[in-house]
Amino acid sequence: MVNLEWYRTFKSVYKNGNFSLAAKELFISQPAVSQQMSMLEAHVGYKLFNRKSKGVEPTDYAKLLNNLIIEALDRLENVENGFRAKAFNANRLISIGISKHLMRSLGSVLVSKFDFIDFSFHENDALFELVDSKKLDFAVVTKQYDTFDTIQKKVGEIKQVIVGSNSIDASELKSSIKTKDFSATEQWLNDQKWFSHNAQIPHIKLFWLHVFNKKRPSMIPNYIIPSEYEMLEIISQNTGIAVVWDCNARSLIEENKIQLLWNSKQMPSTEVFVLSGKNDNLSMIFENIQLELKKVLG
Repeated sequence: MVNLEWYRTFKSVYKNGNFSLAAKELFISQPAVSQQMSMLEAHVGYKLFNRKSKGVEPTDYAKLLNNLIIEALDRLENVENGFRAKAFNANRLISIGISKHLMRSLGSVLVSKFDFIDFSFHENDALFELVDSKKLDFAVVTKQYDTFDTIQKKVGEIKQVIVGSNSIDASELKSSIKTKDFSATEQWLNDQKWFSHNAQIPHIKLFWLHVFNKKRPSMIPNYIIPSEYEMLEIISQNTGIAVVWDCNARSLIEENKIQLLWNSKQMPSTEVFVLSGKNDNLSMIFENIQLELKKVLG
């Protein structure tokens, strides 16, 4: 049976015209190179190299053999290098920045696909700065940036919805929504206990603006919990409502821990992007991250 390492060594000797240079290139000893070439010559039944004062010279049969194997050997080495790159990418530590509000729904998806991840929590602009300065490998952001030194790809969209604890009777709300009585709808919402992840209530303001065409909601949040998913878990065990990203609420709704109160058609969707610095060594990981997040958001 032929040993592929013989052909790899043959290629190096043929290219360098010297056993010593081939040994250095292959990180093996010169006697090992000589031995492999002797074994290959015995296998093919022809002399491959003639020794000279400085190095070796290929015989005509060696030239023929080189023409026959070089293309196949190059393809084999490319495949091998590709597998090595995949193994490196799968096992290296990568750093990913993400909003703490999206960690449970999006960040946790990546944990099952990569062996080593260093997560950090920041908001959009801070995440961009960290990727742009190469302090982070990747970031999941909800804002698009125009820059030369980073790559940004859309992976899907998320939308704001209103959810509440299961103990709430939402029949009056759903009736007013069905009849498009927005005054009664807003009044019902104002009468509830509200949860927010931020004292500035950005989600609630955006919802009120697009649904009720009002810049300032008249309600006041009862509880401010700085992690959206933790806030949802607390709502499931208490009484109250909140405006949240649909991706965060989905699993809790499916598990019947909370109820969907209103998915308004007036609410715009927010695009989600993966951001990375321009680095060929990270391109395969970048593609894998996109693929996994698209499965959730697509």
